[in-house]
Amino acid sequence: MKFEKYPISDALKNNLSRLGFVKTTDIQFKAMPSIMAGEDVLAIAQTGTGKTAAFAIPIINHLDQWKRSQRSNGIQCIVMVPTHELAMQIGEVFAQLSKQTKVKVFAMYGGVEQDPQIQTLQKGIDVLIATPGRLFDLISQGYVRLERVQTLVLDEADHMLDLGFIGDIHAIKKKLPHNHQTLFFSATINTEIKKLAYSQVRHSAIRIQISPDNRVSKNVSHYVMFVEMDDKRFFLERFLSDNPESRVIVFVRTRVRAERVAKAMGRVGKATLTIHGEKDQRDRAAVMNAFKTGACQVLIATDVSARGIDIPDVHYVLNYDLPDKAENYVHRVGRTGRGVKKGIAISFCSKEEKVRLEEIQVFLDQEIEVVKITKKDYAFTVTHPSGELSLEELIKEIEEEENHKKKKKRKPEKRKK
Repeated sequence: MKFEKYPISDALKNNLSRLGFVKTTDIQFKAMPSIMAGEDVLAIAQTGTGKTAAFAIPIINHLDQWKRSQRSNGIQCIVMVPTHELAMQIGEVFAQLSKQTKVKVFAMYGGVEQDPQIQTLQKGIDVLIATPGRLFDLISQGYVRLERVQTLVLDEADHMLDLGFIGDIHAIKKKLPHNHQTLFFSATINTEIKKLAYSQVRHSAIRIQISPDNRVSKNVSHYVMFVEMDDKRFFLERFLSDNPESRVIVFVRTRVRAERVAKAMGRVGKATLTIHGEKDQRDRAAVMNAFKTGACQVLIATDVSARGIDIPDVHYVLNYDLPDKAENYVHRVGRTGRGVKKGIAISFCSKEEKVRLEEIQVFLDQEIEVVKITKKDYAFTVTHPSGELSLEELIKEIEEEENHKKKKKRKPEKRKK
C-alpha cells in the first residue's frame, strides 16, 4: 500500500516521499493500522524489513496531531534499545520523519557525559530513544519523568534480554501510566522472548510474525569457504583486493581480534575501521560516520555492534569468524540485503568452527553454499593474496553450475536412436 493513502499528516507524507519511501513493507503494512488504533503489538520480523518506520510513522503522526490540538509537556513516547549505535540509528530515522512537524525527538545513551543530555531533556522532549542503563540512571535522578508516557517501544528486545536488561525493563514498566500502549519488536523469537513479550503487553495484543519460515531475508545469498584459521587474513586481503569499490562489513568474535585483523590489513595497505564495545562513544560515532559517508569502505565489527549498523548499500557481510551463537549469524547478515536490495554473505570456516557452521545451518533450516577452492588456488592465495581467480568469479561459477543443473532437470536430453 502506498503511504500517500494512509491517514497521516501532509508533513509526514512529504518526509516519506523525500526519503524515497513510496510503498509499505510487509511489517509496516501489517503493524501500522494496529499501532494507529492504539493497540499493543508484538511483532517478529527479520532485520532490514523496515521495523523502525513501522512504529515511527504512527507515533510521529499521533503526537503531531496531539500537539496541534492541545498543550502537552513531557515525554509522550519512550523507545528502548540495546545499543548506542541502534539508539543513534533510530534517533536519526525519527528526526528525518518528524521534520516540519511539532514532534521533538532525542536519542540518549551511556558512554558520554550526561549533563548535555539533561539540558536537552529540560528543554522538552516528546520522543525519547534510549538505552536502558542511561534511561534508568536519569529516571532515578529525577531528570526523566514518565507520568505522561503514552507509548513504550521495546526494540530488538531479544538482544536486551541477552544483555541482562530485563530487570531495568520491568522497573521502568512499573513506573508508566497504567493505560499506556506497548509495542514489542524483535528479530527472533524463543521461549524466553515469548515469556518476556507476554509479560509486557496486554492479553489482547496483536501478534504479527513476518516470514516465520525464513530466518533471514531472501535478498541475501549465503556462501561458506573452508579456510584454516591462520590463513583467514590472506583470504580477507584477497577479497578486499578483488572488491576495492564495495562496502564491506567484516565480523569477528572479539575486540582483540578486530584490532588484530585491522592491523594485519593495514600492513598490506588495506584501509579499515573497527567498532566494538571497548571504544568510547565519540570514537564509535566517528567510525560510523566515516563508514556511512564512504570515507572508508571496510568496517571490522564485533557482535555487540551488529544490530546498530543500518547503512545503505552494504554489498558484503564477511564472517571472518563464525559467531558463537547461531542467531547472531542472522543479525550479522541482516546488515546487507536490506529492503529490496540484494546482498551477499560469505563466511570463512576453519576446522575448529565446523560445529558452529552446522548449528547455523540448523538454525536457518538450509545448507549454505560451499565455495570450492582448489589446492593450487588455496596455495596461491596464501602466497600471493591477489589470487588467480577472484572470489566473485568463484561464486559466479557456482551460480552458473546450479543454473545449468536446473536447466538439465527442466529439459532432459533426448535419447539418441
